[in-house]
Amino acid sequence: MKRKLMLLMTCLMIGIGLVNAQISKVTGNVTSEEDGLPVVGASVLVKGTTVGTVTDIDGNFTLTNVPSSAGTLVISFIGMQSQEVKIKPNVNVVLKSDAEQLEEVVVTAMGIKRDRKALGYAAQDLKSEQLSKSGTTSLANAIQGKLTGVEVRQSSGAPGASSQIIIRGARSFDGNNQPLYVIDGMPINTSADFDTGSSVTGANYADRSIDINPEDIETINVLKGQAASALYGIRASNGVIVITTKRGSKNNLNKPSVTISTNMSAQRVSRKFERQTVYAQGDKISAYNPSSSSTWGPKITDLVNDPVYGGNTDNQYTAEFGKHEGQYYNTQRAKAGLDGWTTPQIYDNVGDFLGTGFTENTNVNISQSLNGVNYSFGLNNSYQNGIIPSTGMNRWGARGLVDWKINEEWNTGFSANYSSTKITSAPGANDGIMNVVYSAPAEYDLKGIPTHAPGDITNQVLFRSTSFVNPYWWADHNEYLQHTNRVFGNAYLEYQPKLNWGDGFTLKFREQAGLDIWTSN
Repeated sequence: MKRKLMLLMTCLMIGIGLVNAQISKVTGNVTSEEDGLPVVGASVLVKGTTVGTVTDIDGNFTLTNVPSSAGTLVISFIGMQSQEVKIKPNVNVVLKSDAEQLEEVVVTAMGIKRDRKALGYAAQDLKSEQLSKSGTTSLANAIQGKLTGVEVRQSSGAPGASSQIIIRGARSFDGNNQPLYVIDGMPINTSADFDTGSSVTGANYADRSIDINPEDIETINVLKGQAASALYGIRASNGVIVITTKRGSKNNLNKPSVTISTNMSAQRVSRKFERQTVYAQGDKISAYNPSSSSTWGPKITDLVNDPVYGGNTDNQYTAEFGKHEGQYYNTQRAKAGLDGWTTPQIYDNVGDFLGTGFTENTNVNISQSLNGVNYSFGLNNSYQNGIIPSTGMNRWGARGLVDWKINEEWNTGFSANYSSTKITSAPGANDGIMNVVYSAPAEYDLKGIPTHAPGDITNQVLFRSTSFVNPYWWADHNEYLQHTNRVFGNAYLEYQPKLNWGDGFTLKFREQAGLDIWTSN
């Protein structure tokens, strides 16, 4: 009797399990509220499972494997609001348009926001999170490779080096191809402070876009085409880069929002030029010349047998100092106060001179929206050491921004930015030091030999004519320093009367005044 009862109970449990595992069929139709037409390709998913399908050309769908335990369907489509409905044999769904998702706003002249589809010219935009801000201190680096048709040309990788941004190619062979920069509705100057002429002497001067902190940027809009230049006149013939800075937090009504961010990075030369390390300084293979600008002399291993400077041969130096087996005499070492006799060996002059660069960016910002007033205040520091000794940049910045909604028709506000930028650059072109480093003979100890004669720093010691600067002497005794203090900003008053002419029509009057001043030395 007990066995029969247990068998009956087992059969009952199996039956219940089969009922729970039973699947059901669901059919339905998805249409758009806006025009009543079927939505093709809408996603239909059983919530909490991977069971789903898409609608056909008529907006219909069929699900044949829906577990009876499931209770909800999720229907979604790009540009429309997702909807959840209860599962039943036949489901009809009407999706509403997601207006916020479809509207894409572009900032144009004077901070005016317009729908992208209403523009008569090409425009691209970048959000703050899309900028390459890690390990960079300049606007040009932050947008490099992010925008179609926008070419960023950097003069070098040195701290504070100038950059050229060209939109849709150069328009002039000998003129200015730089776009116009507009920050919060006001055009600013970004050209270099000094004319570098033919750029064959001296150092590279930074363009003033270096004063813009990438961390302060909310959005960047690039306006192209002739229609875009009509907004700002002839200055914008090469295009416009419209920058909108971060405003007060509209979502934080009760307490201030404090943001602190910092990032650090290190830089090393990943690959050096290949250089020959077989032959010593000289103009011909039979004679070593310690003052030649060429390195096609005898083999470095044969210097000890050089007829003029070799320690194994009879010459004026062995006659004066005696034989020095396995060594040769270097006149530059003797001039620097060292023993002129040295053993031939190969030095990595490039690797010894180029060090490890370091970049640090720190930003502190406080913002709030309270009773119609949005404010944002920030402090930032960008510090950079270059891979070339004695090069670097130190930029301190402060900004303040206030927007005040007086009532439904009147708005006012201001923004102010201050930056103090110090840049130490290396000389370039004919005054360059890197050409000296790369041309140094492999057997010459550029780092180890003192840079000047004992007691006289004006009497440089170098492997070639002293019309060229010893790079280590320059790092110790000279610098190209640029120090710029800059203030730029604007204030505005805005009036938007209530016309009640419909949502598609508004009238706005805006008066704005700006300031952009700086001093450089």
